[in-house]
Amino acid sequence: MFKMKFFEGSKKPKILCLGAHSDDIEIGCGGTILRIIKEVPEAQFRWVVFSGNKIRKKEALEGVSIFLSEIVSKKIDVHNFRESYFPFIGAEIKDCFEKIKKEFNPDLIFTHYKKDAHQDHKLISKLTWNTFRNHFIIEYEIPKYDGDLGTPNLYICLDEVIVKRKINYLYEAYQTQKKKPWFSEDSFRSILRIRGLESNSPTNYAEAFYNYKMVFK
Repeated sequence: MFKMKFFEGSKKPKILCLGAHSDDIEIGCGGTILRIIKEVPEAQFRWVVFSGNKIRKKEALEGVSIFLSEIVSKKIDVHNFRESYFPFIGAEIKDCFEKIKKEFNPDLIFTHYKKDAHQDHKLISKLTWNTFRNHFIIEYEIPKYDGDLGTPNLYICLDEVIVKRKINYLYEAYQTQKKKPWFSEDSFRSILRIRGLESNSPTNYAEAFYNYKMVFK
């Protein structure tokens, strides 16, 4: 159970979700977020998307409103940093991280995989570790053309109901992405099934993560 494993001693655990682009969080850890909400409905969320033009920002807000529809305590930020140029505007993005740190002290942080080939994803991961040095951070993965999937060391099992909800919510929120070949039910379900096989998930499905430091006190 998440409440026992991750949030023991915290009545209202704080969860920070970081994504470079408008659908990153939902694709990378949307199923896990839905499971957390199911098991820890009192959780508090801070959801930060770092890029998005007018259309993509609208989709991002739609996506988070669907995924966090059952959460009372939530704050959503969608910034408009220039997509694909994050390494060149890193100082401005770092300032944004520092602001988040002052306002929100999370029990758990979801961020990008540090070895992700996309330059925007990689910078967000780097700044997460640079800013939050004493926090529990797990990195999610996003399948794409680069073929940069690694060997995860943390798996969260998902049941069929949550898998369907994740995929349906993605299709509902991100209309502009549906024309892209990678944005398909087969793609989303396949990676969940492969990770479920690797983890011997009793439900057949899992989301996979990377964790480099875990401290129990």
